[in-house]
Amino acid sequence: MNGPADSLFELWVYLSASPLLWLTVTLGSFLLARRLAELTGFHPLVNPVLLAIIFVVAILEFSDTPYATYFAGAQFIHFALGPATVALGVPLYRNRQVVREALLPVLAALFVGSATGIASTVSVALLLHLPHSLVLALAPKSVTAGIAMGISQGLGADPTLTAVFVIATGVIGAILVTPLMNALRIRDFAARGFAAGLASHGIGTARAFQVDNVAGAFAGLAMALNGLVTAVLAPVVIAWFV
Repeated sequence: MNGPADSLFELWVYLSASPLLWLTVTLGSFLLARRLAELTGFHPLVNPVLLAIIFVVAILEFSDTPYATYFAGAQFIHFALGPATVALGVPLYRNRQVVREALLPVLAALFVGSATGIASTVSVALLLHLPHSLVLALAPKSVTAGIAMGISQGLGADPTLTAVFVIATGVIGAILVTPLMNALRIRDFAARGFAAGLASHGIGTARAFQVDNVAGAFAGLAMALNGLVTAVLAPVVIAWFV
């Protein structure tokens, strides 16, 4: 007769063979992380994305599950990234009058911010004598993952490495944006949100929506436009510096 340990093992074997297991783990980890963030009043250091990543990695390590197995079950999240990005157009449409009034400053900030982000990243990487492959992979780090990986591949870099830098940039940006803006005494939520979306793409945009709806709308605008501008500017800046 099987004991409790054998029954738990058999249950795990059954669940691990199901493609829905890792989707459930991913969603459950994020919901738990978001609940913890809510309990802290959405403190910048308690970032739901960072916590969810820690939870999922810990489960994969504990269960000795290869990443390929995890991705096969959780790839719906990857598919949903596109529709989720498009859905950011809804709050942008609702705040279209505010965006229209600030169109010229937005465009100026977009090109200056995008170029500065790429140039500063590449120049610091070169000063640190990082390998050429890392310099190329770092260049599009401030763009949302789907676009950044395409830009990286076009530059001849490793897209998966770029994805790691993109996530790290988003998490760090989401943590720093609120205290940094408060320290600089920037009170305009449109400016705060645009800076968050421009520097830290989707994760920064999610943080902006937690603070204010207008900030979230401008963050989504910055994230979308920065993807287009970076795709054009990144090869030019790389050719100039490298």
